[in-house]
Amino acid sequence: MQDMSEHILLIDDDLRLSAMVADYLRSHGYQVSSAPTLSAGRDMLARHAYDALVLDLMLPDGDGLDLCRELRASPRSRALPLLMLSARGEPTDRIVGLEVGADDYLPKPFEPRELLARLRALLRRTGAVETDDDVLSFGRLEIDPGLRQARLEGAPCDLTSYQFDLLCVLAQHPGRVLSRDHIMDVLKGHPLEAFDRSIDVHISRIRAAIEDDPKEPKRILTVRGAGYVFAKKQDADSEPA
Repeated sequence: MQDMSEHILLIDDDLRLSAMVADYLRSHGYQVSSAPTLSAGRDMLARHAYDALVLDLMLPDGDGLDLCRELRASPRSRALPLLMLSARGEPTDRIVGLEVGADDYLPKPFEPRELLARLRALLRRTGAVETDDDVLSFGRLEIDPGLRQARLEGAPCDLTSYQFDLLCVLAQHPGRVLSRDHIMDVLKGHPLEAFDRSIDVHISRIRAAIEDDPKEPKRILTVRGAGYVFAKKQDADSEPA
């Protein structure tokens, strides 16, 4: 059982589903608050702090993607673990959700046990990656594990909590090729389907945040068939074939 310190906000207009999910999560020790609309959810997010957000994609007063973008644009909520729900389960829908900042995506209908497992994985990730508190410096890029922040020339990079952890895993092993399986193992088992390429989407988002100058060498390189490598300065001038 949890110590009741973890508070989940569920934004979904399906009242029956919300009640079922809330009861199930409470039975496993979580605090749960619910909102049936985007406007109600925005108000609750403005007034209270939550440990994770479960957000439906389609709501009566708007699109959950819009709220996801808003949260990721705000320093206050940028690192909030966010699990997106949707009856639209096509791969393109999952990719769009991840691209706008969701940490994970669960299509409806779903088993409450799977939702619980994914939430637990997201919450573990908030403090899961073992890091040295020393700031890692790579030219203009600084990675600060203590503040959980990546900075370019002092300006914070727009990364979700999961993306920051993923960046830390790579940056702590510069020059070493890390497979997707190894990365996911370090990050406590992000629940991926066999053909889900969501980790590639997150890497793309990280690259967009830390590689803002096309004239500079790439920092994160793809090694085809092997994984990813955080390039040492002398190696960051070409992408391995």
